[in-house]
Amino acid sequence: MLTRTPLFALSLIALAGPALAEEVNVYSLRQPELVQPLFDKFTEETGIAVNVAFVEKGMVERLVSEGDRSPADLVMTVDIAKLAQVVEAGVTQPVTSDILAANIPAEFRDPGNQWFGLTTRARVVYASKDRVADGEVTTYEDLADSKWQGRICTRPGTHDYNLGLMAAMIEHHDADYAKEWATGLRANLAKKPEGNDRAQVKSIWAGECDISLGNTYYMGAMLNDPEQVDWANSVRIVFPIFDGDGTHMNVSGVAMTKAAPNKDTALKLMEFLSSDEAQAIYAETNYEFPVKPGVAKSELVASWGEFTPDSLNLMDVAKSRPEALKLMEEVNFDG
Repeated sequence: MLTRTPLFALSLIALAGPALAEEVNVYSLRQPELVQPLFDKFTEETGIAVNVAFVEKGMVERLVSEGDRSPADLVMTVDIAKLAQVVEAGVTQPVTSDILAANIPAEFRDPGNQWFGLTTRARVVYASKDRVADGEVTTYEDLADSKWQGRICTRPGTHDYNLGLMAAMIEHHDADYAKEWATGLRANLAKKPEGNDRAQVKSIWAGECDISLGNTYYMGAMLNDPEQVDWANSVRIVFPIFDGDGTHMNVSGVAMTKAAPNKDTALKLMEFLSSDEAQAIYAETNYEFPVKPGVAKSELVASWGEFTPDSLNLMDVAKSRPEALKLMEEVNFDG
């Protein structure tokens, strides 16, 4: 099992029953409830124990500090920026697998096979059913228009999800345009950016704003939470696009650490996570979009409608993240 450490906050999920002969150790930024069903199924089918450290922050720093002594075999992260960060830190290794290559399209894996996408999600607009007309939300660029003054809520602009959107804006236009856009968006905020994506939907329900930015899967989570279902039912999902392109996407993924003491079992878990079975569990449990072609969306996710994904390469989005952070700080977006 992975052990507790004062260097970063984590919680351990111990498998019930007797110790198993084979194991794989995972550092995960994904919330426990989103990945534990997958690990449980993997163990049921293979007999391989999955030991998980759910990491809140400091994953890269921890892996660098541990070096070759790290007990971690795999890292699971929540967006392209963090996938790029673990690769840039030199704490991962390339993985060659015909199964991964067949299951995961090239646009959802690192060109050097250092990371592999597992699910995608769209950065959408949650719009009040009562106060926002059909067709009123169009493009991300339009969110900076003064017609939205005092009507927008969002989590902090320096959060990874919003930095990904800002980085995509830089790639679609340029840094000057993106800075002007962020300035306009900030001017249209109904209140100081704070809280998570679900908190913004609560603000719409409470009448504090009319639209918010959020990831698609939060709708499923809210609809299945008795305390939040009224928030979810007060909004509808709208898929904005970039001018001339599609809806902003991000990816969750997995990478094998350079140290990986259990390389063979780690590869088995990676390949399982890309399988039809695991991708279907992701779709039904996490309300995310499977990356493997042919795996159906959940019925709920499909009900949100069809959209055209943005064509930007995700590594280009990751490349512009530092500039996105710099610009968000320059416009004092969260001030």
